[in-house]
Amino acid sequence: MEQPQRVPKSFGCFPHKGLKLSLHRLRSKSNSPQSPQSPITPKKTTREDELREVFRRFDSDSDGKISAMELRSYFASVGEYMSHEEAQGAIDDVDTDGDKLIDFGDFVRLMTREGDEEDDDIKAAFGMFELEKGSGLITPKSLQRELSRLGDVKSQEECEAMIRVFDTDGNGEIDFNEFHQMMA
Repeated sequence: MEQPQRVPKSFGCFPHKGLKLSLHRLRSKSNSPQSPQSPITPKKTTREDELREVFRRFDSDSDGKISAMELRSYFASVGEYMSHEEAQGAIDDVDTDGDKLIDFGDFVRLMTREGDEEDDDIKAAFGMFELEKGSGLITPKSLQRELSRLGDVKSQEECEAMIRVFDTDGNGEIDFNEFHQMMA
């Protein structure tokens, strides 16, 4: 039998990739469109609605708080082990009222902070591929140059084809918004 993955001690404020992936999976499920036979028009979900749905997945007893036990239980359900001490340490890192639990406000602050870190990573990756730093564009030429530096040599035509896949405005270049959508 395969052993569950152990959550690293650096778990801290949830910078754990498994949590991000798990949260992404939960958000994807909560955003799935209704069946085509349904006469009800799907309701537009907001970021807060998404976060409430994810929070509910953690808050198994529906008391409006996430305990160390609930956190451990969630991670066990996705095949990852977390000790009680690690769970409580993660909670203590974000608990603002000192009750040793995560309420929805703490959860929102945590997810917003995590989203900011993710955006910084995407900005850094975008910067690697920009034609000129600060230009805000990835061209076939700049893509080819950076891929070559990374050891993945592509022709100009291959790079143009790669860009066309994500070039929503059809200008032959990738701007930050298109890059962000590609990375999502």
